[in-house]
Amino acid sequence: MSISVSQLKPSLTIEYNGQPHIILESEHAKLARGSSFVRAKIKNLITSQVLSCTLRDSDKINTAFVERKKLMFSYKEGERYHFLDVDNYQDFILNQTAVEDKVGYLKENLELAGLFYKDKLINLELPTAITLEVVKTNPGFKGNTVKSGTKPAKLETGLAVEVPLFIKNGDKIKVDTRKGEYLERA
Repeated sequence: MSISVSQLKPSLTIEYNGQPHIILESEHAKLARGSSFVRAKIKNLITSQVLSCTLRDSDKINTAFVERKKLMFSYKEGERYHFLDVDNYQDFILNQTAVEDKVGYLKENLELAGLFYKDKLINLELPTAITLEVVKTNPGFKGNTVKSGTKPAKLETGLAVEVPLFIKNGDKIKVDTRKGEYLERA
């Protein structure tokens, strides 16, 4: 379905150069004599590449139908990651290149959203926060910091985050998947 540039807004999915993109930011502009245009920051849903572009009224812009389905991470096999559709138990596979920015958050039985374009799994949408176990961190020493200090910790998935000094091995913590930061003890 074709739309005009005046209808572009953040979180809308469009086809750009033949691939699905989501609009992250958009700024509408109209010059005195020219036609209106939109400066937009868009993210490719297949490669996760972020682009800045200018879309004009003369450009043909089509919406992209991207379907979200509930999936569960099953297991990793070499460089392939297997996901199970929660509703019909169908197995979907993504290569490591498609999920490399999400690998640190994937643990068995994690429920997440799969993004499907033309009935093909193209990307994943993680929950905003997940609970992971701390497997390695140094003991925190009280008194050697002016404010509340932090220390590095390695989590069960291999992800490394900064945690407060009171966190120890075996603790379960919540991690923000958007920023990769410690939120709270679980």
